[in-house]
Amino acid sequence: MANTPPARIGKVVGASLIGTTIEWYDFFLYGSAAALVFNKLFFPNEDELTGTLLAFLTYAVGFVARPLGGLVFGHYGDRLGRKRLLVISLLMMGGATFLIGLLPTYAALGAGAPLLLTLLRLVQGFALGGEWGGAVLLVSEHGDPRNRGFWASWPQAGAPGGNLIATGVLALLAAVQPDDAFLAWGWRIAFLLSGVLVLIGLWIRLTVAESPVFQEALARQEPAPAAPIVGVLRHHWRDVLVAMGARMAENVSYYIITAFVLVYGTTTAGLPKGTVLNAVLIGSAVHFVTIPLWGALSDRLGRRPVYLLGAVGVGLWAFAFFPLIDTQNFALVTLAVTVGLVLHGAMYGPQAAFFSELFATRMRYSGVSIGYQLASIAAGGVAPLIAVALLDAYGSSVPVSVYVVVAAVLTVVAVVASRETRDRDLSAIEPASGAARAAVVAKEA
Repeated sequence: MANTPPARIGKVVGASLIGTTIEWYDFFLYGSAAALVFNKLFFPNEDELTGTLLAFLTYAVGFVARPLGGLVFGHYGDRLGRKRLLVISLLMMGGATFLIGLLPTYAALGAGAPLLLTLLRLVQGFALGGEWGGAVLLVSEHGDPRNRGFWASWPQAGAPGGNLIATGVLALLAAVQPDDAFLAWGWRIAFLLSGVLVLIGLWIRLTVAESPVFQEALARQEPAPAAPIVGVLRHHWRDVLVAMGARMAENVSYYIITAFVLVYGTTTAGLPKGTVLNAVLIGSAVHFVTIPLWGALSDRLGRRPVYLLGAVGVGLWAFAFFPLIDTQNFALVTLAVTVGLVLHGAMYGPQAAFFSELFATRMRYSGVSIGYQLASIAAGGVAPLIAVALLDAYGSSVPVSVYVVVAAVLTVVAVVASRETRDRDLSAIEPASGAARAAVVAKEA
């Protein structure tokens, strides 16, 4: 594959980063609001912890919709290209988030309010399910393969970037408003802001070029399977399992550190919500900076060793994380969140390149999306819910730490069982080997 000129790869990376930042802003904003606002406004008849559990149930619904979004967007992304699907996903996510900002609460609409909230959360999940695969592939399939880990890690930085903005906006609103005003209407500002951000992201994303690897596959008249997901499950099922396993520690640890910490910090540890939000804000800023550094390191050392370092690291850190939160010392709380996120970045930085290098071009969008999003249901989607339930049942953070360790073990097993992918040529990966390659592709076309 020919190298992409530096100016062009910079533009592609910028467009992908801005787009993923906006979409993750929308998605994470919901998680923060579920912990701080939705439990009171949409489930007011329950006690505080039960209301939080119900709010996180609607939060988890978004993860259930993500594999469906990955399947639909992956199907058309493998057949039509990466770029146009990214535009659609951005519009869907931004529209749903904007409408959440206009929703009537339980006091105004009764049971219809949480139902509408759940519906819009489903739309968010569906859109994000299609966004991630397209964004990381657009960058992975551009540029110098020797620096693929570094360039592909930038869309990954959109996750802490979005969380940084979402947490920052909520922290600012909480700081300048009394609690009753923030609860009554202030939280809506953060959701309505999404409309402006989407317009900016849309304008930038429309200016980038389609993936050159995908265009080369079209030029070679390399046919796509009639149903790319069928080809993925037939020829890449092991790679899907590797991707799912690799995500367990990464996804579980992230939502414990950034979403559940808001519940644990403000209830069990007795911290003001501004203290916890500011700790997450600082940690997310460091996370944003370190993700590309981990991606670059994976270009030098390989995807597997860097990923394994992160998985083992978050497993061990889980037992230091909660005691540091319990100190109620802002510096130590910030240290707990920041170190946790830096270790998470060792997995998240190489992840985009690692997953992209597992699949053939005309099945790649479907493959990375399904592997990534299916794991989201079993990992991040239920992580805050399981953590709250464990805390409620045992009255201790230790079971939550054990939960993170179990996820870390699953990830270590998956990554050890995989092969190193750093030196693979994306344009040369085929769904089968030997003389059967052409016959397999022709049969599925």
